[in-house]
Amino acid sequence: MCGIWALFGSDDCLSVQCLSAMKIAHRGPDAFRFENVNGYTNCCFGFHRLAVVDPLFGMQPIRVKKYPYLWLCYNGEIYNYKKMQRHFEFEYQTNVDGEIILHLYDKGGIEQTICMLDGVFAFVLLDTANKKVFLGRDTYGVRPLFKAMTEDGFLAVCSEAKGLVTLKHSTTPFLKVEPFLPGHYEVLDLKPNGKVASVEMVKYHHCRDEPLHALYDNVDKLFPGFEIETVKNNLRILFNNAVKKRLMTDRRIGCLLSGGLDSSLVAATLLKQLKEAQVQYPLQTFAIGMEDSPDLLAARKVANHIGSEHYEVLFNSEEGIQALDEVIFSLETYDITTVRASVGMYLISKYIRKNTDNVVIFSGEGSDELTQGYIYFHKDWRGRKKNCFVCQKQNSWCFCL
Repeated sequence: MCGIWALFGSDDCLSVQCLSAMKIAHRGPDAFRFENVNGYTNCCFGFHRLAVVDPLFGMQPIRVKKYPYLWLCYNGEIYNYKKMQRHFEFEYQTNVDGEIILHLYDKGGIEQTICMLDGVFAFVLLDTANKKVFLGRDTYGVRPLFKAMTEDGFLAVCSEAKGLVTLKHSTTPFLKVEPFLPGHYEVLDLKPNGKVASVEMVKYHHCRDEPLHALYDNVDKLFPGFEIETVKNNLRILFNNAVKKRLMTDRRIGCLLSGGLDSSLVAATLLKQLKEAQVQYPLQTFAIGMEDSPDLLAARKVANHIGSEHYEVLFNSEEGIQALDEVIFSLETYDITTVRASVGMYLISKYIRKNTDNVVIFSGEGSDELTQGYIYFHKDWRGRKKNCFVCQKQNSWCFCL
């Protein structure tokens, strides 16, 4: 998790505006940087770094000698960056996964670039040679991105809304901050005065469609048909690959474990793959709950079975209540379900941060939302039962809800 922040066409003092970027400092505890754009005194990038890949040359905005007119600030992981590098024979200047965005953009433009990325990401790409600004976000919106834009062309972008709400601008007392749409990219013209004008907003991918980068994947070939064993084999192939491609890090990996199906499968598969990769440390798993919580008992049983180094975090109702303000501030939502589910996540994350050297944390989060695992998903808003089934489309398996 890193924090990105950028301004284009600010009519207020940048040194004052930059104070807003410090509100997302928690996203990057390892380093931070502010950098003005050459030739545009009212444009600026800000970056808070959590170093996961290439701790030496991974600072942002990323700029390489071959493309001195390109500036990139991004948050996320691009899982297929090495594969793309080898296939197109790009000459890398760093070991940072995000550098692939610069090379792909120079080769084929923004649309081909974003469609070729297998990963989770949010980015701001500036091309001063062609006077363009590009914003992009991954298909599911795993990585957050917010923007504020005024009628006269002032643009502000940030990983969290709190980094934008106190910005100043002469034409409005309050900026309207909106989330940037998942699965989209936006093209903006950069004017000589540093302000921008939106050209187009493009939906580049739908989760039902096979992504362009799948043409270059080295995933084992999936089997056709809907027989139960065929479906099992295909799911096993895709699941193993999903875990494996997320091992790209120079930092220690841990895993949250509730003892449920999703986190147990992730933990067991992760431990197996770490052993195959000959990682020199034991996998640490973490569970949280109140005393005698069924989750703690189930997680303990799974940890004993797979052989992980297991830790349990206990909390009481008072500690949960005390964490609410900070949880809501961090989430930037009052949604009851989200807040309720995030209290435990917040407390266990604090524990991991304080007591261990784990930086990259796997979990089973997201699968219940995607495949209707919760009870309240079993009926739609009209009270009718929903159907969930598996379909095969162009050799790519997906769940259609």
